[in-house]
Amino acid sequence: MNDTLRFPAEWEPQSGVLIAWPHADTDWADRLADVEETYIALVAAITRFQPVLICVGDDDIETYAEMRLRSNRIDMERVHFVTAQYDDTWLRDSGPITLKRADGSFQLLDFRFTGWGGKFEASLDDQLVGVLHGAGVFSSSADVRSISFALEGGGVETDGAGTLLTTWQCLHERHPEREREALSADMAQWMHQDRVLWLDHGYLEGDDTDAHIDTLARFASTDSIVYQACDDASDSHHAELTAMGNELAALRTTDGQPYRLFPLPWPQPVIDEGRRLAASYANFLIINGAVLMPAYGDAADDAARDVLAQAFPDREIVQVPCRSLIWQNGSLHCITMQLPAGLLATQITP
Repeated sequence: MNDTLRFPAEWEPQSGVLIAWPHADTDWADRLADVEETYIALVAAITRFQPVLICVGDDDIETYAEMRLRSNRIDMERVHFVTAQYDDTWLRDSGPITLKRADGSFQLLDFRFTGWGGKFEASLDDQLVGVLHGAGVFSSSADVRSISFALEGGGVETDGAGTLLTTWQCLHERHPEREREALSADMAQWMHQDRVLWLDHGYLEGDDTDAHIDTLARFASTDSIVYQACDDASDSHHAELTAMGNELAALRTTDGQPYRLFPLPWPQPVIDEGRRLAASYANFLIINGAVLMPAYGDAADDAARDVLAQAFPDREIVQVPCRSLIWQNGSLHCITMQLPAGLLATQITP
């Protein structure tokens, strides 16, 4: 690996988690009360372990968010706000992908965010990394590298040791003119990876992202992968997710060994106004000392918790109610971006 810059794994020490508070000018407007409850539960869970940095659109939204959090007895010593304009709250895809240098400084990769291939307005979201950097929320040792290439953080997964995992469907949808070999070379160069592993199978109905990897398969360590399985042969996802499981079984670590695989249970279909919603347990967030997992009020929630406890034996597994999030076709990991240890400015880190 390049010994100057490295893409840390999500399980490495963090200084905080970045989110954006939902408000009436985002796509959550029609179900704002429901989604606010999820955000309150999320902030409560994060602040048990580390700080959270919350983007707010203006002072009024900050005042309201602070009131809601205080009334729910959140540890406000670990909550920090920053004013920034955003189209929506999917910060996994509009926030910074952070590389760390050997000397402890950082490079924030600012890829183009196009609203998942032009599906939604995204001009404010596309400016978010620069706005946050200009607001001084990051360490003075962090610089921004803007890359004129459409890529979302939810579309890539790293083991922190030079292996990137992604899906062909998503990258090909964004860049249909590019060959896989060229895409692999570019992503390896930008994110300082030794190799790129591609999955050709796996999808979720109701997913706007064109099969982001973080809805399907996630590294739990350099030699293990947690993935969303489907054991219901009558379900429309069964063939694709079974094929994806077979692809994962065929992958090898850098030592030439098969990965240890942890299949997640399949929740019952969630139908809203006639459409299937994309419920995935693979959309979990790893933080200091814990894994926050999406819960859907399904009988499989506890079984998913048990699988994650096996994959992350040294971390507490915390369920966060996320049924309101899948109404907008994303879940817990999609609305968050972890910030590696040392990245937050000292004046906002407890």
